[in-house]
Amino acid sequence: MNNSLRSIALTVLLISTPLCARTLPLERLQLPPGYQIRIAAEVDNARQMARVDTPEGKGILFVGSRRAGKVVALLDRDGDGYYEQQYLIARGLNLPSGVAVQGNDLYVAAVDKIWRYPNLVTRLENPPTAELLTDQLPDETHHGWKYLKFGPDGWLYMNVGAPCNICLSRDPRFASILRLNTETGEQQVVASGVRNSVGFTWHPEDKSLWFTDNGRDHLGDDRPDDELNRSTHIGQHFGYPYVHAKDIRDPRFGQQGQGKYIAPVLELGAHVAPLGLTFYTGDQFPDATHNTLFIAEHGSWNRSLKVGYRVVRVETQAGEAISHTPFISGWLRGQRHWGRPADVMIDHDGSLLISDDYAGVIYRVTSAKKPAKATR
Repeated sequence: MNNSLRSIALTVLLISTPLCARTLPLERLQLPPGYQIRIAAEVDNARQMARVDTPEGKGILFVGSRRAGKVVALLDRDGDGYYEQQYLIARGLNLPSGVAVQGNDLYVAAVDKIWRYPNLVTRLENPPTAELLTDQLPDETHHGWKYLKFGPDGWLYMNVGAPCNICLSRDPRFASILRLNTETGEQQVVASGVRNSVGFTWHPEDKSLWFTDNGRDHLGDDRPDDELNRSTHIGQHFGYPYVHAKDIRDPRFGQQGQGKYIAPVLELGAHVAPLGLTFYTGDQFPDATHNTLFIAEHGSWNRSLKVGYRVVRVETQAGEAISHTPFISGWLRGQRHWGRPADVMIDHDGSLLISDDYAGVIYRVTSAKKPAKATR
């Protein structure tokens, strides 16, 4: 067994730490009337989430981390909406942000490798040895961490960020969204000119691909805007490194690009750092439909006055954004933050789960008109 495989062929570790071991100021968070937020689990450096039910109907939440180098499984043993039992699935990986589930198999991204854990859903307490699905991905760590999801076509989609702030790369897979056939190993570039997407999803009705993109740095506090984009077919180019946001020509590469580029559906603001996003597919939120999109804004790191650090709500119609409003804010107070939303997903009961890699928790947002089964 090689060293890489040995590092993740672990016996699952049961961690029985109590929820909410650290006090977080949830009362500082501002939500719309009729919504409430609680902590559903504690996970160090929680990034992307993927959920599945066990054959017994219990919820399993898989969570990847970037800096912690691990993947955990969280089990909701009693169905109360709190993932109180935690299993360590992998450790010592290279920036394993991305996780995805297909059937009973877990897929984990570690920069240039994709690992598969066959039948893990049914074997949490006796996990299988991880299988190396591919190691034929770019190995640059700059914007190299992955976000994973299976598309409606059955392919495994992932982001491949630009290996720089601004540059042209010979490998066409950089600055793209890529898809992988997990049976044949074939790779295809789905969307080009995407500087650094760390979140994508599909509209539940027309199956179009929507994704966030983080704009380049060092053009000032207020330009260019980060983006929300929509891809309707393979082969579209979204501008990077020639054009940023809707119409900002890059000072270095702008004159080189003369092609036709797809403009963003929505400019989100400069440096807000949009990451995970999801359309609402539940029935708990009375004012949300399948056209409602939630986006986690991780927050700025190099702006003179910080922005982001919130979850926003975008209403869409016929492939366009018709409104853009804050949904949850309060993680940023003045110029100090105590949380950074990283990913969002809809749980089985229609509540919204939010991972926070800075606070190390996963939040659950519910409608007060349909309260959670348990409160803390």
